[in-house]
Amino acid sequence: MPRSAMVGLALIVIGAAVYLRGGSFTTKREVLKVGDVSVSAEERSPIAPWVAGLVVLAGIALVTTGARRKA
Repeated sequence: MPRSAMVGLALIVIGAAVYLRGGSFTTKREVLKVGDVSVSAEERSPIAPWVAGLVVLAGIALVTTGARRKA
């Protein structure tokens, strides 16, 4: 199995999992800084379902191009 097909399968699995279970990422933001003391906050942002759909489509494209190269 070509490497691009394996990467494509991984993208399909990851994209489907994020789409079905939902996903989020955390960013850290500095809220207040006074001298040497700083206060930061973590913000969780959801991953939009359309992003997961794009990842699945990219995985499908990689699998099909990998299959075409092998044939």
